[in-house]
Amino acid sequence: MHASKIGNLLVRGMLAGLVAALCAFAVAYGLGEPSVDASIAVEEAQAAHEAHAGHGAAAAEEEEEAPVSRSVQSTAGLATGVLVYGVALGGIAALAFCFVLGRVGRFTPRATAALTAAAAFTTVYLVPFLKYPATPPAVGNPDTIGKRTTLFFLMVLLSVLLGVAAIIVGRRLAPRLGNWNATLVAGAGFVLATAVAFVFLPANEDAVKPSFPAALLWEFRLASLAVQAVLWTAFAVAFGALAQRLLMPGPPRTEQVARDVPAAG
Repeated sequence: MHASKIGNLLVRGMLAGLVAALCAFAVAYGLGEPSVDASIAVEEAQAAHEAHAGHGAAAAEEEEEAPVSRSVQSTAGLATGVLVYGVALGGIAALAFCFVLGRVGRFTPRATAALTAAAAFTTVYLVPFLKYPATPPAVGNPDTIGKRTTLFFLMVLLSVLLGVAAIIVGRRLAPRLGNWNATLVAGAGFVLATAVAFVFLPANEDAVKPSFPAALLWEFRLASLAVQAVLWTAFAVAFGALAQRLLMPGPPRTEQVARDVPAAG
């Protein structure tokens, strides 16, 4: 593919990522923030109870006010984070689209964009989420944040590498098994390798306190899953339309009108 088209697709990917991020922000604010507020309230109530019982008085005295208010975090802070995240992932996904276009089958740009987004959602978020589910802020032991973050990104890296390996295996098996059977074999290999990784990677046993309400925890996790699903679905739709228009432009309008009008006589 020509460098100029790659650059155009990169810009369109970032634009589609921006549109997708706006959709994801609406879901995060409407579904995710109420559970975050409820989680913080639970944590504050538990801390107050411990302080009242005399177990956490010293910690309560040393607690300082947050430098950024909760209202700013849930609006401007959330919007900034989601928009930057969406634009960055949109650009990366556009480059991945350029790499796989024409290499995984005779798909249109719109279909390739949908497949790219589905693969990205699965490897970058869904698989790591199944091993290390999201937890609300102010929940769990703060001393384990570094460990939890490291394990999550390790799972992301491993999932992406296994996904790339599955694509390579599927391509090499396609001439002998056919596209459908090769896809099934490669997909089964990806699932098996992921299951092995789930078994051997350590779990986050101290991520959530046993006293935290289970219903609220799952409400937050489902909201987190919904945000990512909306982000990648919106990206697939927006970028697919932009890529289709760039790579497979329709005939000029005057030419199309001429075709539609029957010849005289």
